[in-house]
Amino acid sequence: MSGRGVAVALLGPLEVRRDDVQIRLTAGRLRTLLATLAISAGDTVPVERLALALWGEDLPLNARRGVQTYVTRLRRALGRDVIRTLSDGYLLDVDPDRIDVLRFRRLLAEAGRAPGTLAERALVEEALALWRGSPFEGVDSDWLCASASAYLQEARLGAVERRIDLDMAEGRHGELVAELMELSARHPLREPLWERLLVALGRSGRQAEALASYERLRRLLAEELGTAPSADLRRVHASLLREEPPPSLRSPTGVRQPHARVAVFTGRAADLTHADRERFAGVRVIVGRDGGHHSFLALIWAHE
Repeated sequence: MSGRGVAVALLGPLEVRRDDVQIRLTAGRLRTLLATLAISAGDTVPVERLALALWGEDLPLNARRGVQTYVTRLRRALGRDVIRTLSDGYLLDVDPDRIDVLRFRRLLAEAGRAPGTLAERALVEEALALWRGSPFEGVDSDWLCASASAYLQEARLGAVERRIDLDMAEGRHGELVAELMELSARHPLREPLWERLLVALGRSGRQAEALASYERLRRLLAEELGTAPSADLRRVHASLLREEPPPSLRSPTGVRQPHARVAVFTGRAADLTHADRERFAGVRVIVGRDGGHHSFLALIWAHE
């Protein structure tokens, strides 16, 4: 691997190092280019995808040449051996485990296959420890950040929920109440968080607070969505009314990562040169499968 020693951190402010020396990229589009290549390190990123990340729908007259220019500048900053030119695009030749986004996803995948809860907890906690803030801070690409960041935030929240489940399985309900109150306030329509909060309150002897929390959620769902709480939440509520300990959570084992989706690619081919139009013409639908670093782009390249 040519780019040995290069590491890119995207789960917070963008940071790039080579041999533990920080490299500062001051140009916004250089940061965008690096982030786009990094989230699929080891795989080829087609030129049209790089162009969309760099310019969105406002493509320059010759998008291919523009991408080439920025690749040349990024090579000067990182080293020529780090970015490879292939027939259909460019490849960041860096160990995927040195890209925090890809390491995060690998750790969650391993946690889902862990032989026991101790190993699973260690992997989930290691994955969550990679986060330093909001994903892609300092990357000026609304399209890339909106799609990829939403995916990653959902994956992180799923990992937090699984870590909470593991704590609850050990009877640490009282310790989790404050965290669950904060999470449910931050994600008020996420019912699984409220279910965990009700269980934590109920099993800590705080039935009155649990019932009040359920009533707040019931009103919120009715006002915002016109719906009622889920069957699982109603089941917990019924046990609280009977002054019984809430039933254990019926959550799936393992960490759930967001699923793949079919996404329509809508780049503006009319703004490309004739050569670019011919090359990009076949790109229309992306179908991805969750589970490996190579699938990450398939999950987020949905230009909406």
